[in-house]
Parts: sequence; C-alpha cells; structure tokens
Amino acid sequence: MTPEDIHPGETEHEEDADEGTDADTADTADRAPETLPREVADEAERLTRLARDAIDENEAAAYRERRADLLADHEYTSRIRGENTEETLVLHPSEWVVDGSVHPDRIEDIDRGIEVPLEGAGDTEDWDAVDEHNAAVAQQVADEHGEVHGANARAFATFMSNHYARPVEEATERMREEFLSEYFPRNAWPSADQQAVVEASLELVTEAAVE
Repeated sequence: MTPEDIHPGETEHEEDADEGTDADTADTADRAPETLPREVADEAERLTRLARDAIDENEAAAYRERRADLLADHEYTSRIRGENTEETLVLHPSEWVVDGSVHPDRIEDIDRGIEVPLEGAGDTEDWDAVDEHNAAVAQQVADEHGEVHGANARAFATFMSNHYARPVEEATERMREEFLSEYFPRNAWPSADQQAVVEASLELVTEAAVE
C-alpha cells in the first residue's frame, strides 16, 4: 500500500465506513504497532461481502457493525474505495484517521494497511459450502503431502473462499497470480519452506480438487 492508496480524496461509500475512527495517538505511542491478523482481515472481508449482497438494509447494517466491532478490537477500521465492480476494501489502523481524514505524511508504516479487491466474487450465499469444500481439499493436500504443502493449501483455500467465494479449482491464472504475489507474502506469513514450494502446492491443490 502506498500513501496515495489511502488518500482521503478518493471515492468512499459513507454507508460502508466504520464509525469510531478518531484515534488517540497518545495511547498507542508506547506500544509496538499491531498488524491485523490474517484471520481478522479474512473475516472482515467476508462480512463486507455479506453486507454488499444483503437485500435487507438492517441485515447489511448488522454485518457492517460486526465488522466495525471486530476491527476495533485490533484498533483498525475500514472503508470501501472505488465504485461498482472495482471496489476495494481498505483496512487500516484507526490512528491513521484524524478529524475524519487520513494524512499520508504522518504515517510511518504504510504496510500496516491491507487492501482487498471485491470484484470477481462468486455467490456469497454459497459461501459456507464453498469454504467447506476448499477446506476439505486443503486437508487432503496436508494428509497426502505433508504440513508444508498443507499450510500453503489452507492459505490458498482461505484466499479463494474469502476473496472470491469460489472453489479452489475455479481459480483463474489472474487469481493464482494475485495469491502468489500479494496475498501469500503479505497475509500468510509463510516460512522459508513454504515459500520454496508454494507453486507446487497450488498444483497439488488442483489435483486434489479434481480427484
């Protein structure tokens, strides 16, 4: 993420912006900055997709409130940047927001921000079934090929479930590249062993899904 990515002048949907983002930087000055855990970012994305697809506005608001509470526990907040099929969920520390605006020149660690593209998703109504399927494929890889490949398979399964609500075998080349270049190094916290075999792991995932 670059300073331009979180500039306050970008398009933002007010109905999707979490409340309570004014930061008290004095309270956090003596603590090491926290990076949002992967599972929290994944859940925030899932709730965002559910809110987008909800027909009832009260239901959508409930999902957004759950997302806000979840992120607040880690002193993060969220907003939606862009429009229609090019929307991106932006997660960043609440302390970046001062008087309702983000000031890039005051941010020391831009990498604490997380961006999640929201385009190209499948039907979130089938999310539970898709997630169960992808988790089962990942477990099969772990059982047959060991924990290193299994950890990579689980990361890819989570990526496909939460980012696209699609089975792992439906991943396009673009999705695989997004996983390898963006999600995996930034969100999976892979070991050196995992990094060395991740592309082979994806092939094993495809094989297991076909079987």
